[in-house]
Parts: sequence; structure tokens; C-alpha cells
Amino acid sequence: MNAYLLIDFGSTYTKLTAVNIESEEILATAKGITTIEDDIMIGFEKAYSELKLKINTKMAFEKINFINKIACSSAGGGLKIYAIGLVLSLTAEAAKKAALGAGARVMKTYSYDLNNAEIKEIENSDADIILLAGGTNGGNKNCILHNARLIAKSKIKVPIVIAGNTDAHHEIVNIFDSAKIDYTITENVLPTLDNLNVKPAREAIRNVFMTKIVEAKGLKKAESFINGIVMPTPAAVLDAAELLSKGTDKEEGLGDLIIVDIGGATTDIHSLAQGDPTKMDVIPKGLPEPFAKRTVEGDLGMRYSSLSLLEAVKTKKIRSYLNDTHKEIDIKKHCNYRHKNIMMVPQTYEETIFDEAMAAAATEAAMTRHCGWIENLYTPMGTMYFQCGKDLMDIRYVIGTGGVIVHSQNQTKILKAGEFDITMPIHLRPRKPNYLVDNTYILSAMGLLVKENPNLALRIMKKYLKKAN
Repeated sequence: MNAYLLIDFGSTYTKLTAVNIESEEILATAKGITTIEDDIMIGFEKAYSELKLKINTKMAFEKINFINKIACSSAGGGLKIYAIGLVLSLTAEAAKKAALGAGARVMKTYSYDLNNAEIKEIENSDADIILLAGGTNGGNKNCILHNARLIAKSKIKVPIVIAGNTDAHHEIVNIFDSAKIDYTITENVLPTLDNLNVKPAREAIRNVFMTKIVEAKGLKKAESFINGIVMPTPAAVLDAAELLSKGTDKEEGLGDLIIVDIGGATTDIHSLAQGDPTKMDVIPKGLPEPFAKRTVEGDLGMRYSSLSLLEAVKTKKIRSYLNDTHKEIDIKKHCNYRHKNIMMVPQTYEETIFDEAMAAAATEAAMTRHCGWIENLYTPMGTMYFQCGKDLMDIRYVIGTGGVIVHSQNQTKILKAGEFDITMPIHLRPRKPNYLVDNTYILSAMGLLVKENPNLALRIMKKYLKKAN
């Protein structure tokens, strides 16, 4: 029997998925603690032994032939990028969108001319890649050249991806070559003010991840067993989401959709939609939005970020999602305990419903930040309405993933927290979507199959994504 072995070296767990190619079904899944501090293969081998046992139990003595073994990874804190641009709301924002679409965590965004204090901050950071943008093609190139010179004189040793004004490329090459800087040049993320061009930068970042970062994070040992670690885990999820939305020439997709991924450190939102205004009298404002958009909320997590979640949404918001018999529990105490015990798994009913209340509050906040909003301006001709970001009110599907959602008995309740709220009508959140859940954690695995076998990946997602309870 021919099968694929799909691996996600996560920050906490290494997750394995075996896919039967002929029957188009998931043979088995397994997971083990990610052991990147010692040897990444220790946790992998534990999960792999569990996977083989499950397959042997299910398939008796039929021989399994893994024709391809491919992986993604967010181990070692994931891919961390510092983005640099010219105008904060233009090229710097475009660079940020490109980095997020590549599956990275954008640790900080800088705009205009870097100063010595900012260079020192980057030098002392744990950056994996610097994304250097700035200026539209034919526009300002002084800023990106100034920043390139400062980087060249600095102690920054991480790879640089250059995605700014193409008129400056020749001079930047000379600057970086002279300083022996490791760099990659790609297309401008914002060639003109009305043209967001993030895909080339996304691909360049992924290539650097595969060739340089994998080894730096201690993942090289895994490559002796598998065919390659091809992308960061969030990029795999975004690729799976785009395939699920658009479909292929042979398979229909689901249309516009959102994925809500709640983790211990962050809540990620992926939206697959144009997000154009749905009302005639609303005018788009700001940068164009990418069809496949990802945002990462580093202060909205269930464990590492539980205290920052409390700070972001406030006690009253979490309490509003608790049932009446638990309204009086100590919110701060529960969040503090989770922050100190990041591997905690709820054991009691009270712990379970508190996790669900946190998840609902995180969903509401993350969706509000991700979705667009309406601004109004009073003019002599009357009130004018402007849309910033995406209008996602008519989204067809919202798909939940992450442990707190997968293991919940109230999945729909958690996800509905991100719906449109008539008391906050300026926020363009989904009105009445259908709710699905990734109960078998297959989204990242299917993202790995997008280039390998997209029709198979799409059919499996449509088969295994289930209606939320």
C-alpha cells in the first residue's frame, strides 16, 4: 500500500499523519513531545512508533510503503522575522503582510531610517530573517540604502531578504557583498501604491527557511529520515486554507472561509477572501488586502500568553463567557496558573469551562483585529464611509483548530464569539457562517500535500473537516 507520511514539528508536539493514497483516507495520526533542546528525533521516534502500532493494528499485516515523507515546523519558537520598510502604513505594512503569509511571526516592524538604537535592538534579538523593504519602484530609494548600510556595518548575521524598490538593488548588492552579508533579492512587496505583491517575498522567505533556518534550529537531523522540511507550519495551514477555498480544476472548493487557530502562545486567523466592500456607498481605504491573509496575535494565547490575554480582553470579557454557576471564580488566579504551567491539560469541569471562556474571548479579540472596519468622515457633501481592511461579513465557513477547540464540547459557542455584533457595527466580522472543526489536526498536513497532490489534499479536507458541535 502506498502512503504519504506528513510531519509537523510543532513548538510543543511533533504530530504525524499517515495518508492512504488509494483509499484517500487517514490511516493513523500520532504525536509526541517535540524534543528540540536535545535531539529532535527523540520525540519524533516516539510518535513514529505509536503511528506504526496504530497502522499495524488497523491494517493487519499489509505492508505500508511511504512514497514521500515531508514535514513542516514551528519548533524552536517558529520562524521569527523583523520587517523594515519606509512608510509604516505602506511598505512597512506590506513587508509585514508578506512575512505573515510566509508563516513567520513578525516580532517587530520598523519604518523610515533605522537609527543606532534600533540596529542594536535587532542585533540583540533572536531574529531568524530580516525582511528589508522600502520605496515603490522608481520612488524613494534613500531610505532602503541607508538601512542597508547600517545593517552592513552592524553585527547582524542572519539572512536578509530584500524586497524593496528595485532601483536600489544594484547598490544594495554592492553594499552587502562588500560586507559579506547573506542576502536574497526578490520582487518589491509594493511596486506601486495600489499593487500589493507579497507572493515573491513569501516564497523567498520559505526558501531561506528550508536552506538556512532548518539547520540553525537543530532540525537537520530529521532530514536523514524524511524528504525535507519544506515550510513553516503556519504557511502549511495557509496553503491548505487557500486550496480548500479555491479548489482545483477537478475539485470544487468551499469558497470564502476563515480559519481560527488557538494555541498556547498565539491565536492565528487566516482569511481566504477578497474582502471587497459589500455596500455600494463604502470606499476602500489603505493598502490592498491579500486574498490569503494571516494575522498572528501574540498576546492571545491559552498558556504562554494567558496573562497578556487577560490584559488584552480584561476580566469582564472572560467572565461574560462563563456560565452563571462559575461567574465568581478568580479569573487572575486561573490565568496565572496557566502561565506558570504551560503543559496543563484541564482535569476538572471548572478548568475546562475556564479554558473555553478564554478561547471565546481570544476568538472575539483576534477576529476583531483581523477583520476590517468602517470609518466615517463628515464632509460638505454629507457623510462618507471608508473601509479599512477586509469585509468578511459574508464569509461562508469558519473553521476552528487547536486543542482547546478540538477537545471542547462547545465548539460552536467558542467560534460564534467571533461573529458580527450589532452593538459594534463598524467591525466587519462574519454574520452567519457555517462552523467546521479540524478534529484530526489535518490542516498543516494537507498544506504539505498542496504541491504534491492537491486534489487528494482537497478531498481529504472536505471529508474530515466536521461540523462543529
